[in-house]
Amino acid sequence: MNFNLTSEQQMLQDSVARFVEKDYDFEARTALVKAGSRCDARHWNTFANNGWLAAALPEEQGGLGGTLLDTVLIAGQLGRGLVIEPYLGCAVAAAQTLLAAATPAQRDALLPALAEGSRKFALAYSEAGSRGLPTPVSTHADAAPGGYVLNGVKTLVLGGTEADSFIVSAMTPIAQPASAHDGGEPRLFVVAADAPGVTRRALPLHDGTWAAEVTFDGVEVKADALLGEPGTGLAALRQGLLHGTAALCAELVGAMEKTIEITSEYLKVRQQFGVPIGSFQALQHRMADMAAEMEVARSMLYALLAAVETGTPEAVQRTMSQAKSLIARGQYVCGQGIQLHGGIGMTEEYTVGHYFKRAVVADALFGNADLHEALVAQALQRSLTTE
Repeated sequence: MNFNLTSEQQMLQDSVARFVEKDYDFEARTALVKAGSRCDARHWNTFANNGWLAAALPEEQGGLGGTLLDTVLIAGQLGRGLVIEPYLGCAVAAAQTLLAAATPAQRDALLPALAEGSRKFALAYSEAGSRGLPTPVSTHADAAPGGYVLNGVKTLVLGGTEADSFIVSAMTPIAQPASAHDGGEPRLFVVAADAPGVTRRALPLHDGTWAAEVTFDGVEVKADALLGEPGTGLAALRQGLLHGTAALCAELVGAMEKTIEITSEYLKVRQQFGVPIGSFQALQHRMADMAAEMEVARSMLYALLAAVETGTPEAVQRTMSQAKSLIARGQYVCGQGIQLHGGIGMTEEYTVGHYFKRAVVADALFGNADLHEALVAQALQRSLTTE
């Protein structure tokens, strides 16, 4: 895989970096968090006008025709700025699930509004029993005249407080033998956020971002609310979560980069015994450890991108779990940043502690590090038994 950026990709990355530097400094972000903002309309319009929402969507539906790499470039810079707008939930996880699941006609009907920022979708898939994975699914869609009736509860719906519509995973009735596709795995539905029977409870997360708990209580949807064909729901959901996980990992790498930069500058100006503490060998060693951990995380992100480009579906899923389990350990780098700052690093008014909060929340999204480590171990065990 060629990791050299094209001129268009470099311009894309630079545009996000300029936005973070000029319009999203720590003071501006702090004001948004204190005001309880969940998605600033001005910033979301900036995302849309610069093509960030459309970067990895097809040109036929108003996108720019980019790839996962374009998403990763955007997410990395947003991670450096600790941006609280729901780019990850609405523009990545939900958008890519919709793209993977929808029929051509459904793509034409739904994706252009998403690309231009006039409509937000949120992916409502996670449940208390799934721990951030796409299965098991207890939400069910029972057949009804002209459509279905949905019942269930979804948790940690990223962007769910601001979404106009939800992409909901639910089990449908088994109308065919158990060996058939339909009924053996979840189907995906598009459900309006204001539909009767839909209620959502806002969940403030530890890092200043928001999610929602969404309850579907006898929600009636028409048959055309179904996305795609039978047997495609789980694969589409995994595709969306793959993009979401890669973007989240890129955010964490960006957060590690910024933590190291902030800490390095602090060690140059903080003095003890008449000299900058950055001259102390022990602290230099700790900075070197942080930098090494960051580079390992970046390399793992590159490995995931390479697997997506050339690997089998099984290899991609395994590498995704490896990346999530390793890069989620970015808590170490961000935590060391706090340690090297001393007491000031623990205060709300100082920047570095907020990167640690983001790393803690990121570990809980899309399945935590321990869960993905277990999935990798299971995959390796299966490969050994089949040899």
